[in-house]
Amino acid sequence: MKNSLTNKKYKSQSANRRISLSVTYTLLIVFGIIWLIPLLWIFLSAFRCEYQADGTFIGRVTSNFFPNSFGLENFKMLFSSTYYGVDHAFLKWMLNTLIIAIIDCIISTLLVLSVAYCMSKLKFKLRKTFMNISMILGLFPGFMSMIAIYFLLKSIGLTGNPAHPEYSLVGLVLAYSAGAGLGFQIAKGFFDVIPNALVESAKLDGCTNSKVFWRIILPLAKPIIIYQALMSFTGPWMDFIFAKVIIGADNARYWTVSVGLYSMLFGTHPDTNLFTQFAAGCVIVAIPIVTLFMFLQKYYVEGVTAGAVKG
Repeated sequence: MKNSLTNKKYKSQSANRRISLSVTYTLLIVFGIIWLIPLLWIFLSAFRCEYQADGTFIGRVTSNFFPNSFGLENFKMLFSSTYYGVDHAFLKWMLNTLIIAIIDCIISTLLVLSVAYCMSKLKFKLRKTFMNISMILGLFPGFMSMIAIYFLLKSIGLTGNPAHPEYSLVGLVLAYSAGAGLGFQIAKGFFDVIPNALVESAKLDGCTNSKVFWRIILPLAKPIIIYQALMSFTGPWMDFIFAKVIIGADNARYWTVSVGLYSMLFGTHPDTNLFTQFAAGCVIVAIPIVTLFMFLQKYYVEGVTAGAVKG
């Protein structure tokens, strides 16, 4: 009888577990479909190639979800058209964004790794206090400091400078990278895993902290370097708020790709007939990020998991 009750209890638990998993997977599938529908719509719109009866190309939103015909016309028009008086504007916006993202990637990665090494391997006064303060500041969204950053950059001529509008790109790099060091927590967790005996033995051999960092720590930190580089690159690549405020609406030549694409539909000269070109631009912008994550996913996961330890 005891075995019978045990079997019933086991079957009941198994049935409950199957029901729970079924409900969970069903919800995940539903939410996944809801999440994918807008992305699929943008992707299909990018390749939409439809014409009116008079031969006019249809670039606006249409009622049919799936295009009647596919083509690369939107991509050709996107790369060859003039927007806001700028020839081949999309190429220039992409170049601006690429330059900003690469420079910020280098600066931010070095800052984050340097601060993480100091917090992990060096012992000094107020270390815990600084870590607590950085944790509290990290709870606030970055755009809360947007107005203060704008006026600071304006006071030194790095934004809103009619004589040198290109200086706004320098100001944007500073806005992205200046506070990057406060995001050291994950990198610090990774460095905490590296034995302190390596650092101590290197110092006994006469190595300075700088040599320990460059010659011992960084060669062992490939996953966290790639993780931090990815995060530092994708931030400026996808950002809209800071780029819109710092660069301004009058310097179309120096817009980033997010500001440029937004202005095509909602700027000072909006045109709903540019929607399919906007969708083509979204697809192009997504390609570098998707490619990087596909090829570096292994190191990205290793960096996150190895850095997710208690510091």
